[in-house]
Amino acid sequence: MAKTESSLKKKLTTALKLVLTGLALFLVFRKIDTEQLWQITKTIHWLWLIPAVFTFVLSKLFTAFRLNLYFKNIGLIISEKLNIKLYLIGMFYNLFLPGGIGGDGYKVYLLNKHYQTPVKSLVQASLLDRLGGLVAIVFLLLALILPVNLTLPFASQIPWELMVGIAALLVFPAFWLIQKLLFKAFLPSFWKANGWSMAGQLAQLVCAWFILKSLGVTENFLAYQLVFLLSSIVAVLPLTIGGVGARELVFVYAHTYAGIDEAIAVAFSLIFFLITALVSLTGSMISINFDSN
Repeated sequence: MAKTESSLKKKLTTALKLVLTGLALFLVFRKIDTEQLWQITKTIHWLWLIPAVFTFVLSKLFTAFRLNLYFKNIGLIISEKLNIKLYLIGMFYNLFLPGGIGGDGYKVYLLNKHYQTPVKSLVQASLLDRLGGLVAIVFLLLALILPVNLTLPFASQIPWELMVGIAALLVFPAFWLIQKLLFKAFLPSFWKANGWSMAGQLAQLVCAWFILKSLGVTENFLAYQLVFLLSSIVAVLPLTIGGVGARELVFVYAHTYAGIDEAIAVAFSLIFFLITALVSLTGSMISINFDSN
């Protein structure tokens, strides 16, 4: 009975995500000029996408290294080769099997089964891995807000530049305090793990720059990258399939404040998703033999 209820819940969750993804995409394509979007796709400079894919892969390697640091904190010693394989498999599960156990859950299952590492510790490591990536995004987002010329309705009413500066300074101290209170076992790797987090997000910003170059963008790069970071936060929320629709909606509604082109922003977002899907698909072709890794 419990299995039936669990299966029904997963199916309903997947169905809801599909509905929300469809609704989000409907809103996106209703607001943009689809003819302009089509013209943009026909003028893509494809060679720029080669380094875009490379830097995206690099960003995932950096974040995989971060996760392995957390594994070492709980006494789980695995090779980077095995860790990267597990990370790619997790990416595939997260993107293409959203209604199932999920990539993080599958990794927890495998590592608990083969190494008897406590499930609680593995779940904490996975959760902290996600949180660490989010913290790096928030810090870079706050750092980019000031140099970007935003058109904000409340700009003249509050000292928002000062507030943003203070918030940026408090990001990592606040994260350290959270780790000390909730994830104390992982504190020894705090600075090194956050270094990998920053490296991973910076690599994604470089990836974003290459995608923008492929679309013929020659100015306002920081504004696009700022909105990209904001969309990354929204895409983390488990509302749509792989963040599709949610990310594009952020670009569409942020164009008024950031001065970016709607159609170019949506094209950028779709290309980024395709790169993510391409890299994630490699996870479906990986087999793991724990005895030889």
